[in-house]
Amino acid sequence: MKPHIHIISPALANANNGNWQTAHRWAGMLGGRYRVTLASSQDETPPAHTPNLLIALHARRSAATLAHFKQDYPDLPTILGLTGTDLYGEIRTDRTARHSLQIADRLVVLQEAGVRELDPSLQAKTSVIYQSAPALKAIPATEKFQRRHIDVCMIGHLRAEKDPATFMRAAQLLTRDDIRCIHIGGALDAALAEQASQTQRDCPRYRWIGNLPHAATRQRLKKSHLMVIASQMEGGANVIIEALTSGVPVIASDISGNRGMLGDDYVGYFPQGDSAALARLIERAADDRNFYLQLQQQCDARAPFFSPAREKTTLLDLMDNTLHPNR
Repeated sequence: MKPHIHIISPALANANNGNWQTAHRWAGMLGGRYRVTLASSQDETPPAHTPNLLIALHARRSAATLAHFKQDYPDLPTILGLTGTDLYGEIRTDRTARHSLQIADRLVVLQEAGVRELDPSLQAKTSVIYQSAPALKAIPATEKFQRRHIDVCMIGHLRAEKDPATFMRAAQLLTRDDIRCIHIGGALDAALAEQASQTQRDCPRYRWIGNLPHAATRQRLKKSHLMVIASQMEGGANVIIEALTSGVPVIASDISGNRGMLGDDYVGYFPQGDSAALARLIERAADDRNFYLQLQQQCDARAPFFSPAREKTTLLDLMDNTLHPNR
């Protein structure tokens, strides 16, 4: 019988957020070699059969389930996947999140800079697993720049951590009328939703189109000239992965989580929260074809990090080494 891996996530399919996407993708990658079950960390019902290994996503929100599992099955291995809110917030302030780090047998971060956020005593049991997305055939830059408009997209729900307000303000500062700033994402914050609606009324360049199905979002992204990620914190943003695997250059806030994805030498960073610097970078990419191609070449060089084959191999190796540490 195949070994049983149980994955718990604070959110499942109805949330369609990063935790769910990670849980669902890992379940698919592990399914050929293991029997995999998925559950919400908010569901206190234990699995019908004791798993051979538990994977928990999010140090604080899965803390209770992880702690109960370690108490009930102290000899069974556990892996804790860390999110951006873990790495750049809650492990510094929340006791339960810090306890999760201590009791998990293995830790996973989603980009290389994440390891440096952990205490040296924890780094030895930490692995980096870059997430992935299927590659889409890129549209050549020469074809995109023949169009009437230059489309710059931001993808992410309207919430403070994603800092959509910086993107809105940047849209208002642009001087080129042919640039369109398109925001895809649901309204999780009423004040930001009102700000987006008001910006759309006041600024013809800005359009907030709300939620779209994932496939439609990827097609919008693929057709864009640039993708902006303005976040205050990120553990390893899926939107960066989907941009790079679609051939779309990224303009990114200069935060640790984005540097861990794009590299320290990337030329497309702006100071987090600086809407004027963001507007300047967008216009530079629109005006200077050499700069745009430099962004694209650097993104293309990073894209292999985010292939499904690489993620699956790294994930399976971690499962094998955790289940059979002495092999």
